[in-house]
Amino acid sequence: MSDEYWETYARILTDVCATGRRLTRDELESLRIQGERAAEDGHGLRVLVRRHLTATREVWLSLPDPGTDRALAAVEQAIDAFAEGHERAQKLAVRQEEAARREFIDDLLYGRSDLGRLAERAERFGLLLSRAHAVAVAQGGVPVDDTHPATRQVESALVARFGERRILLTTKDGRLICIAPGDQDDVLTFFAKQAHAATDGGRAAIGRPHPGAGGVVHSYEEALNALGLADRLDLDEPVLRSADLLVYPVLTRDRQAMADLVRNTLGPLQAARGGARPLVDTLTVYFDSGCISAEAARRLNLSVRAMTYRLERIHKLTGADPADPVHRYTLQTAVIGARLLGWPESEV
Repeated sequence: MSDEYWETYARILTDVCATGRRLTRDELESLRIQGERAAEDGHGLRVLVRRHLTATREVWLSLPDPGTDRALAAVEQAIDAFAEGHERAQKLAVRQEEAARREFIDDLLYGRSDLGRLAERAERFGLLLSRAHAVAVAQGGVPVDDTHPATRQVESALVARFGERRILLTTKDGRLICIAPGDQDDVLTFFAKQAHAATDGGRAAIGRPHPGAGGVVHSYEEALNALGLADRLDLDEPVLRSADLLVYPVLTRDRQAMADLVRNTLGPLQAARGGARPLVDTLTVYFDSGCISAEAARRLNLSVRAMTYRLERIHKLTGADPADPVHRYTLQTAVIGARLLGWPESEV
């Protein structure tokens, strides 16, 4: 703060004490503007309030009859106006910082902007894009944003556990997102567990590490795809890793071929009483149970005899025996394809 400001403040206070008037609208606005400038220059409000009180005491001691009530009312007005301007500038700075951060997140996760410029901006937010990074994405039943309690809970847990590591926590499209160096899997695993708890049982997916700014986008898309696969396949694991699900993108890379396999292999099940869905579910549970009929029957709340009947019915309709290793592979691949394509509810 310049000496000119403190001289102006002393002059206003002296005049108010002498005349008993209140501060004018122009004087109050001038104090607000000075408060804004002080905030922009990086001066803390607590220090400035103390400096105002010091200046007030100096003026007070120089007056023959300061008039206590008038002086205190003037000081209250002056400091309140100054603090209002300071806070206004601080809020504006926060909004600008939030806007810059959001723009950076959008550019980073969608691969927009010049890569060199993106790397410069990344350092401001704690990332070194020259390194490989991995992305974890968590999704709960309720969308979250940067101010949601779940976001603050996860952020507090990460800071307490990992301190000043180069980690970026943010939100996008209602999901929690954590970006960390690719060699710090412990960070992403911890994030996934914390997010699962904070979102009341939400699911998290972790993409593979990839280098550069484009690597962040790649890892982010892998995590999103893993969440999508989990929904279509009804996977119940709370934490998924895209590296463990690579077989599924391979299976669906040729969608038409997969659709043909589903129709040709499982299509005959539509002739069964009740349609194809009960028998497709039977095969799903059978394969998930390691092809153990007794365990599959237990999970389906069926007797072993009823389970055996269903498997025989599938064999008769499709010509493929679930107990035969060669047929089993075809059936299991077709069942996975049906789950990915939403068959038999959706035409393929």
